[in-house]
Amino acid sequence: MSYRQFFGLKCEPFSLDLDPKRVLRTEAIDAVDNRVQYVMRTGGILLVTGEVGAGKSTALRWCTQQLHPSKHRVLWITASSGSILEVYRQLLDEFDIPTVANSKAFLTRRIREQVVNVVNQLHQQILLVIDEASLLRIEVFAELHTLTQFEGDSKPWLPIVLVGQKNLADNLLHRTVAPLASRIIARTHLHEVDREHMERYLAHHLTIAGIKRNLYDASAITAIHQGSAGLYRKANNLARGALVAAAADRSTSVTAEHVRQADSELI
Repeated sequence: MSYRQFFGLKCEPFSLDLDPKRVLRTEAIDAVDNRVQYVMRTGGILLVTGEVGAGKSTALRWCTQQLHPSKHRVLWITASSGSILEVYRQLLDEFDIPTVANSKAFLTRRIREQVVNVVNQLHQQILLVIDEASLLRIEVFAELHTLTQFEGDSKPWLPIVLVGQKNLADNLLHRTVAPLASRIIARTHLHEVDREHMERYLAHHLTIAGIKRNLYDASAITAIHQGSAGLYRKANNLARGALVAAAADRSTSVTAEHVRQADSELI
């Protein structure tokens, strides 16, 4: 019998592909959303930072889900350590224009054409989200700002959200990155959550899976909170693994020992 059958779970309670509509809304998510709305009105750049697993991408998925698809166009790319050409190609791919071109001038021109078309012909507002932006090279940051300039830099048509770990802010302190950094008008950092919030988080995800009572006893909640350092991603892995361990013990309640067993399986 699987752990889902043992506990009567209707679905995976800590799924990575959770529908944004079912995400637990928090003050941190509201803080991100308020800033997203602000940069979209002004055409500036938002910086969203946090440790790995702090919920940055989840928060942005929730925020972009609130945007009406007929009025907004969200372009979402995942950064890498590649060149600016790779960023440009990913961006054009979001416009459904795959290309292998190696000319920055050509790629920039095509991106600009698409932005102008979406804004003036489709009457949609664009938001560019660059996830894992802390992986970008300094020379990429140094060129990225050129994408935001329309009609003598007078049209705020391409607001950007840069999402990454804490060192993202440090990367933007380089002198060559000043033109991009000067466009940052808002920033927010997602902190580790406290134990009280972790308890709410676990209960919320069990509710999604059809369980109305908290399967984790007080010691298990404390163990998950401490073992994850208040970060969602590891908390998900510990909480799921602890359910598996409890089911193997035929225990209807998850304890700290089950969390410790789960932790021994993780790196």
